[in-house]
Amino acid sequence: MREKLDLSEECDCAPTARERRLLWPSMDRRTAIGAGALGVLSLAGIAGSAFSSSSAYAIAGYPSWPDVQAAKANEAAKAAEISKIEKLINDLQVDVANKQAIAQQKAQEFYDAQQAFFEAAFNADQLQAQADEKSAEAVEAANKAGRVASQLYRSGGDNTSLQLFLAGSAAGADDLLSRLGTMDKLLERNQAVYTDAVAARNAAQSLTDQAKVARDERDRLQQLADVAMQESQAAADAAQAALEEQNNNLGTLQAQLASLKDTTAKTVADYQAGVEEQKRRDEEARKAAEAARAAAAAAAAAAAAAAAQNGGGGGGSSSGGGAPASSGWVRPSGGSRSSGYGWRTTQCTPSYCSSSLHAGVDLAGGCWGNIYAATSGTVVYSGYNGGYGNYIKINHGGGIGTGYGHISNGGLYVRSGQYVNAGQVIAGIGNTGNSFGCHLHFEVYVNGGTVDPVPFMAARGISV
Repeated sequence: MREKLDLSEECDCAPTARERRLLWPSMDRRTAIGAGALGVLSLAGIAGSAFSSSSAYAIAGYPSWPDVQAAKANEAAKAAEISKIEKLINDLQVDVANKQAIAQQKAQEFYDAQQAFFEAAFNADQLQAQADEKSAEAVEAANKAGRVASQLYRSGGDNTSLQLFLAGSAAGADDLLSRLGTMDKLLERNQAVYTDAVAARNAAQSLTDQAKVARDERDRLQQLADVAMQESQAAADAAQAALEEQNNNLGTLQAQLASLKDTTAKTVADYQAGVEEQKRRDEEARKAAEAARAAAAAAAAAAAAAAAQNGGGGGGSSSGGGAPASSGWVRPSGGSRSSGYGWRTTQCTPSYCSSSLHAGVDLAGGCWGNIYAATSGTVVYSGYNGGYGNYIKINHGGGIGTGYGHISNGGLYVRSGQYVNAGQVIAGIGNTGNSFGCHLHFEVYVNGGTVDPVPFMAARGISV
């Protein structure tokens, strides 16, 4: 029987017993609990970001290149190393897949809760507006009845006319109607006037009661939506962490596995060099993409500055970004407005239908066009969000927020918790979620609910 080699003594390249305990502790795989619809990168891209140097790769739980070199010299050690690496690769892939699936579910729950809240808030505002209108009509109807009664008692010489004049100072329609209800002449000769006033008062009260119920439901749904957003963001963050761990390790693990299984003279150094080369190429591609985004942002800023010098103002043109208006706000994207705010006819495709309440405006910019922060604030959500596709929400303080939907895959340039400045490029325009073409869906929130962005932005010197 072949005697087991002491590799640490023979080539001085294998870890000692103590080093092995440090390098290969028992694995404690993170529980799969959620992730965003982040997309699966190509294996080549994964390999590129996986490895920095053989000495730096001795991460707890993962083999180093010296480990692989040592294992190749012994068949039993090589088989054990192959089994271990295959399990690590499988664990990484399963972890990412599980987290992405749960994140997708949480994102849809967030979207559904958010839409239910938006519709409830819209309905509550509409009912309150109707209630206010009816209340004003009720007061006017009661005052009319009071004037009629006052005229009747004055012409009849009744000393109670003074009381009727004082009735005009009643606290409201209820107070005035209670006084008028005691006036016999009014009830005898102008019953219709009094009846109309009572009916108007009752209608106003009914609408006020409905508005209160609607506000209570709105507040309940807002709490659910806030919780759903937090859970969805946590799931997206967990998925991103799992994906980054995969990106940082999968390429090297696959190269190590190939090296162990290779029966030719190809060396460990050759595989290691291949990982390094792919990393260099991916880093160059990343820098080129960042440079392109920076150049586009600079060009937009220059165009906006030129427009301002020529009298274009902060938001008169259809270009986005650039120097903020005096209000501190900028247009969130270029392109014309293709859809407005409010209720609309539902549009359907074979796979989904648009919502009935269009809670923002659509700006028809081209695919991968820049999306700018409408004003400064803190990102509170950055990830997938059901029908919105990839979505960013920014809190600007004072109960004001903005939302940006249908962002391209790979086009989320900021993360939750990050502070952004007005006009900063935060994303790239896309066609994700329930979208019918590349555009930005832009929303404005006041105390959580949506408002029409057109007058809101116009009051801040910006045309959308």
